[in-house]
Amino acid sequence: MAQDSSKADFWETRYQKDVTPWDSAGLPAGFVEHASALLASGHVRRVLIPGCGSAYELQQLAGQGCDALAFDFSPAAVARARAACPVLTSRIIEADFFGDAIAGAWDWVYERAFLCALPPALAGRYAQRMAELIPAGGVLAGYFFLRDQAKGPPFGTSLFNLQQSLGPYFMLQKQVPISGSLPVFHPDEHWLEWVRLPAA
Repeated sequence: MAQDSSKADFWETRYQKDVTPWDSAGLPAGFVEHASALLASGHVRRVLIPGCGSAYELQQLAGQGCDALAFDFSPAAVARARAACPVLTSRIIEADFFGDAIAGAWDWVYERAFLCALPPALAGRYAQRMAELIPAGGVLAGYFFLRDQAKGPPFGTSLFNLQQSLGPYFMLQKQVPISGSLPVFHPDEHWLEWVRLPAA
C-alpha cells in the first residue's frame, strides 16, 4: 500500500533520514525580491508559513517587520526549524494545517512545497482552508509547481486546475517563472500571487 503524504509520519520519516530534496538549504531563489515587493504595499504584516520545513523564510520575514508564524506537523521538521532559527522558536509550532490549532486572519499565507506535497484529491480542501485563513484583500503567494504530474510528491498541477480550485475564492494577480529552482522543481516552479476575493 502506498504511503499517504497527507500524514505526518510520511514526512517525519523523510526528515529523520534527511531525505529532503525540496530543502533549498537557505532562502529559495527570488524570495527576497518577491517578498519585498509584496511587503512594500504596506498591507501585509501577519504572515503564515504552513508546512514550514526548515523555515528559512521565517527569519527573513521577521527581520522585515512581519508578525510571522511557521508550523509543520512533522516534529522532526519543527525541531530542524527551531535549530535554524533559535531566536524565533516561539514562532515555530507543531500543528496540522487542516486542524483547529491554526486560526485567525492572515494578510499573507506563504506557499512553498506545501500544496505539491499534498495528494491532488486534497486540492479542494486546501483552497477552502486558505479561504478561511485569508480575509478579503489578503494574499496566498509563493512558489507553485506547475507541472501536470499526477505521481508524487511533489504532485504537480496545471494553472487551469489551480484556477478551478482557487478561483471561487481568489484572483490570480501575478505570475513569474522562477530561475534557479531546485532540480526536483526545475523548470516548472512559478511565483504566483492570489488575492482573496470578498466573500459572496
